[in-house]
Amino acid sequence: MAEGERHSPPDSSEDIPPATQNFIIPKKEIHTVPDMGKWKRSQAYADYIGFILTLNEGVKGKKLTFEYKVSEAIEKLVTLLNTLDRWIDETPPVDQPSRFGNKAYRTWYAKLDEEAENLVATVVPTHLAAAVPEVAVYLKESVGNSTRIDYGTGHEAAFAAFLCCLCKIGVLRVDDQIAIVFKVFDRYLEVMRKLQKTYRMEPAGSQGVWGLDDFQFLPFIWGSSQLIDHPYLEPRHFVDEKAVNENHKDYMFLECILFITEMKTGPFAEHSNQLWNISAVPSWSKVNQGLIRMYKAECLEKFPVIQHFKFGSLLPIHPVTSC
Repeated sequence: MAEGERHSPPDSSEDIPPATQNFIIPKKEIHTVPDMGKWKRSQAYADYIGFILTLNEGVKGKKLTFEYKVSEAIEKLVTLLNTLDRWIDETPPVDQPSRFGNKAYRTWYAKLDEEAENLVATVVPTHLAAAVPEVAVYLKESVGNSTRIDYGTGHEAAFAAFLCCLCKIGVLRVDDQIAIVFKVFDRYLEVMRKLQKTYRMEPAGSQGVWGLDDFQFLPFIWGSSQLIDHPYLEPRHFVDEKAVNENHKDYMFLECILFITEMKTGPFAEHSNQLWNISAVPSWSKVNQGLIRMYKAECLEKFPVIQHFKFGSLLPIHPVTSC
């Protein structure tokens, strides 16, 4: 799939009307490395990458402070994320010998596990109530692993899948595109950063200095799209502390850089070598295209990430059906 090609926005009208759809609890389907072929040929993969690229196109050249439509569904999703944030405040870290992986995270997660369907039901209208158990699975998968107390790009992908499912059942619509990234996903990032800091979560499958980031990937894609054709900010500027401090409230990419510099010590080129290399790329459009290729190769085509992905009726494992 060419990086630059435009994708038709997610539109519920193309899918089976939800009233006649049989919703199912999503489950794992990728059990061995050879199963990865099934994933890459699946309707789920096509829909997921199409969703990511549609949003990438939607935010191109726009600041976070840009004025955009905020629907009731978007407001309800922000309220849901605010609830998760409040639960962190109500679940302080416990004293324990180990510095990382604070066990209070498990208490926080247990609350989400118990309440996920109720939370999703506040976003989904009653005539679509049958979809709630299926969609709620992706929310539960999007906040980290309660056994290992870790978080990584597979969890981030589950949140994008959660939003994609809400588009497929018509809760989110085409004109919500910008708000999906700037309001909902940005709030999700804030909550995930708070989880990572509060409970000292481990990075899941981190590649150390050779990975793009310990925890996230999508905000770098969408954030680089925001910066395409910027009048003066170039890729070389994101390693400049002054440029980051002055512009991070407008650009998701720079928010990510700020968080990295708060969490890590030492020279940027040493703790974030991949990002340092990216700062030498001449234009944001080239950065954006390169990150999309890298996301496919390093996240979507890696068995350790995709083995945890769950498939249901909205993101099915069956091969792409041609219209």
